[in-house]
Amino acid sequence: MLLEKQGSISVSEVRISAEPRTDFGKGGARRTRRAGKVPAVVYGHGEKPRHISLPGLEFAAAIRKGGSNQLISVEVTDGTRELVIPKDIQRDPLRDEIVHADLLIVRRGETITTDIPISFTGEVEKGGLVVHELTSLSVEAEATHIPESIEVDIEGLAIGSQRTVAEITVPEGIVILNDPAQTVAAVSEPRSEAAASDDETAEAPAAAE
Repeated sequence: MLLEKQGSISVSEVRISAEPRTDFGKGGARRTRRAGKVPAVVYGHGEKPRHISLPGLEFAAAIRKGGSNQLISVEVTDGTRELVIPKDIQRDPLRDEIVHADLLIVRRGETITTDIPISFTGEVEKGGLVVHELTSLSVEAEATHIPESIEVDIEGLAIGSQRTVAEITVPEGIVILNDPAQTVAAVSEPRSEAAASDDETAEAPAAAE
């Protein structure tokens, strides 16, 4: 069940029920997945790592909605509850299904380091080709107020110009850790069809005499 957003920039908190997991090893993980669940480990804050299983469809839906920084209240059937964010999610490369998750315990008011995706908005100068040098930013943020994405405005950016980390405006409480001089996006001039044709001709092997 989704809870109300804590401020306009933060990812919605999700409550998910979980079960303790005592069937370990590859065989145990396979049996957990066959039952429609995701094997996971909850750790952090000096707590002993706990092995749990999450409802597969519900967990996948939460990640699709909130991304890799989704805030989750895990309520285990033994009566315990932890506030976590995904630290590592492993997927099946063929089916793109979540097969395992590492969940990091967080506390309200705690500052953590994480990566946040970049959302580009606006149109650059007509004819310009946008090159995305970065797709995410490393930041420090309060654990329960992590944005789903950081918006980077490239409206009107001229050909030959660029947008750097120093030019990004972020919500209060967010500190970008990337080098301020690092390029986020650049606008280049597309190569002409004639130039591309000349390159292809030059690279073509010479015909045998």
